[in-house]
Amino acid sequence: MKVLLTTMAIAVPAAAAFADQAIPEHLRETALATFKPLASITPAVTNNPITPAKIALGKAIFFDPRVSASGVFSCNSCHNLATGGDDNRETSIGHGWQKGPRNAPTVLNAVFNIAQFWDGRAEDLKAQAKGPVQAAVEMANTPDQLVATLKSMPQYVEWFNAAFPDEADRVTFENFTKAIEAFEATLVTPAPFDDFLNGDDAAMTTEQKQGLALFMDKGCSSCHAGVNVGGDGYYPFGLVERPSADILPENDKGRLAVTNKAEDSYVFRVAPLRNVTLTAPYFHSGKVWDLKQAVAIMGKTQLGEELTTEEVDRLVAFLNALTGRVPNVVYPILPAETATTPRPVSRISGK
Repeated sequence: MKVLLTTMAIAVPAAAAFADQAIPEHLRETALATFKPLASITPAVTNNPITPAKIALGKAIFFDPRVSASGVFSCNSCHNLATGGDDNRETSIGHGWQKGPRNAPTVLNAVFNIAQFWDGRAEDLKAQAKGPVQAAVEMANTPDQLVATLKSMPQYVEWFNAAFPDEADRVTFENFTKAIEAFEATLVTPAPFDDFLNGDDAAMTTEQKQGLALFMDKGCSSCHAGVNVGGDGYYPFGLVERPSADILPENDKGRLAVTNKAEDSYVFRVAPLRNVTLTAPYFHSGKVWDLKQAVAIMGKTQLGEELTTEEVDRLVAFLNALTGRVPNVVYPILPAETATTPRPVSRISGK
């Protein structure tokens, strides 16, 4: 009989055993030592007081394709608020239908990141806003052309006057970036995970709580921590085992291009995981479309561990609890062009 019982115990499916896994008694307290509920944090920006007028201006600019040389691409083109704050492409399409080098990160909750872009080359959202406008492969515009475009439309001039009343020269490239930062700082998405951290036991399912416990136990939270569950540090992609070249392209060495330090080769800013279920494909290369596959890859490359199917399922269940409530953004009615508004240019420079 003892042999029979032993055999029966061995035959119990792993999934069933995992379903019975106890949730740690002090799970919330343990989690609060690593994470911060989003609702308890006020988005902070430097040298840019946020006002309703500045937010309204930033929203208009964010959706206006005329900030690009071609008049085709807006900020929302690559950071679509209807699709998780990104464009759901491996890499974005820009001026002249050129393909960009990296996957577009989500703009949702980006204000909480330590820096912007995969390599952290922009210190904040103001600095980030300067990049795509001038990048030949993205908007292919210039600061002077952008300012001329904005000044050509009286409604924009009025909005800049309202947003920056204490400045003599109000329609400037710098103020353009400040307005975008002010709007993007409002794109905060509280999630069931935050509700749980704030004391609501029913906010997360049993499976999600098991996934949270596993997330911390396996060491995922060593990198993916803080208010944005990531986004606040830099680590090598392939900390334990380097992924294949199709996932980690050899010609993109990440932060090395910013610091010129050999130790920063293949180092990237840790991806924030809020709304990660909405932002496929994954990684800076955008080569992985399935979240479970992405989690398995991270287990192998960063933790040196082959995660079981059940472990991956629990971790993905927890990641679903990070899908937040997106602010209700009403599409703005944009100012009309005038006779002095620069005309769109679609050709690629030098061609």
